[in-house]
Amino acid sequence: MLSVPHMIVVFLVVLVVFGPQKLPELARSFGKLMAEFRKASNDFKNAFEDEMRDLERQARLAEMKKQVAEANAAADAATRGVTSPPLPAASVPTTPLAQAAANSHTGDFPVAQPVPESIPRLDAANPETEAPAPETAKTEPAAENPPSHDQQQPA
Repeated sequence: MLSVPHMIVVFLVVLVVFGPQKLPELARSFGKLMAEFRKASNDFKNAFEDEMRDLERQARLAEMKKQVAEANAAADAATRGVTSPPLPAASVPTTPLAQAAANSHTGDFPVAQPVPESIPRLDAANPETEAPAPETAKTEPAAENPPSHDQQQPA
């Protein structure tokens, strides 16, 4: 910015170059030009600030949507009894069983479906193939069952 002595020198040079008759007209033109420049700069600044507010608002909305989605996923997991967070879509296995489980929405609880390639356990009773024991079945006499080691008498 110019200091006061510098402005006086500029005023005197303009007075000498343009004359005293045109000086008021030049000052008026210069004032209008400065007012238009300020108006344009204020409009630009306001437009820039509006765009920045819109971007911040969009970022806040995206963050809130993300938080709502995470809260919904956590609520769904809690209602299903799952304690681990859901896996990202890229790390979900693509086995036929996983695809069938992902596509079946029959109830609120996950359903475990047997894999056809699995081998049944031999040490576990299979409730589907095992017939229920009749309640009127006779117990075998104790004579047919050998006594246990503790119950044997020395000979």
